[in-house]
Amino acid sequence: MFGFDDRNRIGFSLAIPSLMIGLMACGADDSPRTTIPMIWEPAQALNESLPSGVRVYLGHNEALPLKAWYVRIDESAPYITTRVVMSDDAEDNRETVSSFAHNLGACVVVNGGYFRMDQTPSGHVGLLLSGDNLLWPATRSVLRDSLSYEIARAAIGFTEGGEIEITWATTRNDTVYAWNDPPGHLPGRPAQPLDYDKAEIWQVLDAVSAGPAIVVGGRVRVMSNQEVFFGTSILEVHPRTAAGRTRDGALILMVVDGRQAVSRGVSLEELAAMMVDVGAVEALNLDGGGSSTLVVNGVLMNRPTGGVFQREVMSALATFCE
Repeated sequence: MFGFDDRNRIGFSLAIPSLMIGLMACGADDSPRTTIPMIWEPAQALNESLPSGVRVYLGHNEALPLKAWYVRIDESAPYITTRVVMSDDAEDNRETVSSFAHNLGACVVVNGGYFRMDQTPSGHVGLLLSGDNLLWPATRSVLRDSLSYEIARAAIGFTEGGEIEITWATTRNDTVYAWNDPPGHLPGRPAQPLDYDKAEIWQVLDAVSAGPAIVVGGRVRVMSNQEVFFGTSILEVHPRTAAGRTRDGALILMVVDGRQAVSRGVSLEELAAMMVDVGAVEALNLDGGGSSTLVVNGVLMNRPTGGVFQREVMSALATFCE
């Protein structure tokens, strides 16, 4: 997937009543309908310390079991800005999400894109654009069973005007391009080479890719085949982080704990259904597993790897509230 064996070596590692999440998985293939009852409640004490444009919700399902958190961020508010950031640790290019939050003074931070855990310093896996500086290009192609697939993977970007855009992104000659659709790859059947006449230069200041896209046009659409995630453990049940956009332009950041007695984690289809349930019309999967971490006002909200230990990550989405 990323030009190496990525299955184990990427960083993947108001009371709302009980809601039935209807899941219709499509895109790569059709899956059976699944429902996940989630109880979402606001984090009242924490929300009182945040501006009105930032609201945190806690979710649980005792039966599965499942624990999750999401933050709704009004990007149109003049005092709220979200940026894509990269670690400035010169030794290994990695730091914890809490370190990002503390050093940057950000009110909300989640982990960002995939990265190489077997390299020192780490290398990012996919597009990383910060402050209009291309820090890392998009992954151009991947190998599966000796076949090469030229890819365009899901990315989230932020414009100078504070708008959120989610698209499929590539880079060429230090220019970032956006695509309306990813290539039509299938396992064992690479699509035709990308035609750059069909792409547009992506006019964003900050962006990070990961993937796959999981919500498209307000519907659950897990684009794992098109983005060539088949043959990897990313398709299995894991702790997860997702980012999405609502119809009115707000940012949704969600983290789901997993690999714990109190929270089993979710599949990509389940994650997509949860994002649709809380209002996302476009969304993508970010790095997950032991990397999935949410910090709000300096408080670690979830339990990465089952406790308070945080894996160091290379990139993050940081929201500033002033």
